Amino acid sequence: QVQLVESGGGLVQPGGSLRLSCAASGSIFRLYVMGWYRQAPGKQRELVAVITSGGGTSYADSVKGRFTISRDNGKNTVYLQMNSLKPEDTAVYYCNAQIAPNNYWGQGTQVTVSS
Repeated sequence: QVQLVESGGGLVQPGGSLRLSCAASGSIFRLYVMGWYRQAPGKQRELVAVITSGGGTSYADSVKGRFTISRDNGKNTVYLQMNSLKPEDTAVYYCNAQIAPNNYWGQGTQVTVSS
């Protein structure tokens, strides 16, 4: 069983920045494919960004150029740096870890972008 604990959410003005962190348990973190998803009220959960065990990254079109996913295998942590935030980025952000055939989720952290 893998436990994921997110932190770093909060209220920020449009154009501002936040950095989300997700700390994972387990000794094989380096093998996980890690991702960030988000779910806005009344909408389905969507993929924001993913980083593979080899460090390859992929982003949703809506966040390309603004968000950066990274990982520190020594700290069992994945990050999501969010810049130039927009009101439409408001959502609960969830950390995800995948190692076949298992899929794990964190409890989520709220990000609110509002003036």
